[in-house]
Amino acid sequence: MYKLVAQKLSKRFGARKVFSNIDIELVTGESLAITGHNGSGKSTLMAVLLAMLRPTRGKVTFYEGEEVLSEDKIRASISLVAPYLNLYDQLSAEENLKFFATVSGVHLTGKEINDLLEQVGLKGRGHDLAGEYSSGMKQRLKYAVALLNEPAFLFLDEPTSNLDDAGKKIVVDLIEARRRDTVILIATNEKEEYGLARQECRLV
Repeated sequence: MYKLVAQKLSKRFGARKVFSNIDIELVTGESLAITGHNGSGKSTLMAVLLAMLRPTRGKVTFYEGEEVLSEDKIRASISLVAPYLNLYDQLSAEENLKFFATVSGVHLTGKEINDLLEQVGLKGRGHDLAGEYSSGMKQRLKYAVALLNEPAFLFLDEPTSNLDDAGKKIVVDLIEARRRDTVILIATNEKEEYGLARQECRLV
């Protein structure tokens, strides 16, 4: 059982308050939608939870059972899908997966790579350069990258960005397939995505 606990999180940029006194507690099998209008701080809160930004006040702790996870274990347990994450356009989809797997310390077989590509609707496109992919195909490939380490914590910032209806269904299916075994956090201002999570934290 994994757990994420955020206590009294606050973030300011100079005199501008982004959010304050955010409390979150999620265990394996639970999910949270971070919602709010554009500029309300959704991506900033995600970045604080991921230790990409330091909070002005408060703290974030990750657990496995009763054990507090070290930074290395946290990195190994987390995956993120977001529009601002980049793939390597000069590499094929398969080469991107192999590269990110190596960085993550994961060994992928050829079959596992093919299975990941099939899960995200890219079967038969593994040898194509990522730079030749449409924006929607790149978003699907980001999901394949995110899933290669079978994360305990899955962070999704604008999860269906650039996706058509078929791509959105793939995302919904992927979330449902992993819901029981994963802590899922979703940052979105799309009302149709609110239902992807069981709880909501609304920023104003």
